[in-house]
Amino acid sequence: MTIQNKLAGISRRDLFKVAGRYGLSSTLLAAGGFGGAMSLANLASAAESTYEKRFAKEPKFMLKFGASGFNARNLLIERAGALEFARDLESRTDGEIRVEFIGDNQICGQTSCVEKTQQGIVDIYAASTQNSAGGAPYLNVLDYAYMFRNRADQYHFMYSPASQRLLREPYEKRHGLKFLFTHCELRGIQLGLNFEDKPTVTSIDELAGTKNRVTGTQLGRIAMEALNLNPVPVAWEETLDGLKQGLIDGAETWASAVAYANMSPVVSQSVHLNFFCGTEHTAMSASVFDSLGGELQDAVMESAYLAQVHVQAANEVALINTVGQSDPQLPGTIFAQNNVRNAFLSDAEIKKAEEMCSPEYQPQLWEQWRERLNGWSGGLDTYQEIYDEVRTIDGNTLPENVEPRRWWKA
Repeated sequence: MTIQNKLAGISRRDLFKVAGRYGLSSTLLAAGGFGGAMSLANLASAAESTYEKRFAKEPKFMLKFGASGFNARNLLIERAGALEFARDLESRTDGEIRVEFIGDNQICGQTSCVEKTQQGIVDIYAASTQNSAGGAPYLNVLDYAYMFRNRADQYHFMYSPASQRLLREPYEKRHGLKFLFTHCELRGIQLGLNFEDKPTVTSIDELAGTKNRVTGTQLGRIAMEALNLNPVPVAWEETLDGLKQGLIDGAETWASAVAYANMSPVVSQSVHLNFFCGTEHTAMSASVFDSLGGELQDAVMESAYLAQVHVQAANEVALINTVGQSDPQLPGTIFAQNNVRNAFLSDAEIKKAEEMCSPEYQPQLWEQWRERLNGWSGGLDTYQEIYDEVRTIDGNTLPENVEPRRWWKA
């Protein structure tokens, strides 16, 4: 069932009407967990049931979850796992932890959620690691060009104990944040309507000289400059207007982000360069985590693991069935309905792009940032160690076949 069918009977106004009675978190958790087509009546019933269950006892801890622009609707397009995590954590702790889920950019946005968590305004946040890299620069460690070959590599790394040494521990030590779980896609160039009447892109050379939005990632800029993609910093919230007005030719992001952000009507081609991470992660304040005590800390980790397994399976399906990232596309998908063409580049073209911009072939471009990240990690060779770790699995592994592991256990 597509997202359009599932929520066809619920307007935004109706959603907030129910939320006014039962609270936004209970309403969103109910909507996110609903299996079939939803009417206003059964949403209200589910929200009431969720509310009664959640408020049956007084929690020991109230955790505020700033989920940038996410809500129950768009989390069924990009399956980032935020609501599943919140729902499972409340259930697993028998209500000792209650999560107040605040999405739709109401308390923080893509670039500000990380800072508001560091400041203690929110306890947990969800946003892309690339947008969060402005406030937590160690997250750039994920953004070396072509370090990950595919989504399977990304999931393998996130499940690997190596991610503790190379990502999670330095991130927590340097920025006071605990990396919990993430969705995994790879970034490409989402071309605007300037390319609607042009042939489907088959070569990196056809993108040379275009002007493209870039996120908060410093490493992403290095790759884009090497590929002649003219990176222009544009806030995520302003990217839709930039594409609509033709101020930029394209945007550096990933397929399901285009779909969930209602950007598909102004995107003509989704060019799958796959040149660095698109990781919509959830993290929490390390000091808040430390204050929970052993049993509840274990619950947080187990809920994070469950969310990671859920995301791995659900987002892979949603890419095909909901977004339309396939060739041929399934009818009724968001890309098919908005005439967004997928431009899947050949292995030879991907290799050409890799040779133009990756640390493997252009080490001089990365020296300064590589040295900085290595220093922050405590002296690890961050690029080489992540590169080597992900190549311990076969390059043809399907993302859904990557073995889940509890990364904090050796």
